[in-house]
Amino acid sequence: MLIQRQVNDLSTPTGIMRTSIYRPVDDKKYPTIIFYSEIFQETTPITRSAQILAGHGFVVLVPEVFHELNPIGTVLAYDDAGKDKGNADKFTKPLEDHDTDTQAMIDFVTSQSYSNGQVGAMGVCIGGHLAFRAALNKNIGASFCLYPTDIHSNTLPCVEGNDSLTQSKNISGPMVLVFGKQDPHVTPEGRDLIRTTLYTNENDFSWHEVNAQHAFMRDEGDRYDAALALQMYKMSVEFFQSHLTN
Repeated sequence: MLIQRQVNDLSTPTGIMRTSIYRPVDDKKYPTIIFYSEIFQETTPITRSAQILAGHGFVVLVPEVFHELNPIGTVLAYDDAGKDKGNADKFTKPLEDHDTDTQAMIDFVTSQSYSNGQVGAMGVCIGGHLAFRAALNKNIGASFCLYPTDIHSNTLPCVEGNDSLTQSKNISGPMVLVFGKQDPHVTPEGRDLIRTTLYTNENDFSWHEVNAQHAFMRDEGDRYDAALALQMYKMSVEFFQSHLTN
């Protein structure tokens, strides 16, 4: 399936958010996946992930998750300076502002002729958290969260009691959560807390712990696990096809 890329600068309550759109070149209607990046924003590995998903028959939106805190078009490097800036951004932007970003993307894409009206969320690292967070929006039909950080620790800024784990009781759609057993960012105790909370809530979710490190999906660097990445792409495509098609 051939795909195309477009760029739209979407208006949000906290400013303009540049968003890349990857979608098939034909005129059919497709379901949408909002793909939330790592703290580094749309790096080339993130672009390649979006292209893979789009090539399986999805409209894929990749937002600049910290658009308020950087010039439009900012991509941080996978180095110490980029990590420090991205982490500073992560601990500055409130979750409520991510919520309005998600709504802006839903409003935009569902008004497009190429949308079938169904929207899901997927992400890696903080993007996995944002995909989990997006599931609080009733317009998100399904969420696929890869090694989501900061859910268990409640370390992202938000109004008291509005953290993602506390609010997870309000998630009604199906979710998939995937964690690496060797990921130091989400400890075994942290994973247990998330899983137990979701069980207690009676959320609709599936749970996977794999032998991998943090960022095993990123096809740059020594933590990349190509076999597991292929497995995750297959799982996510099948998951969204089953939940986002009319």
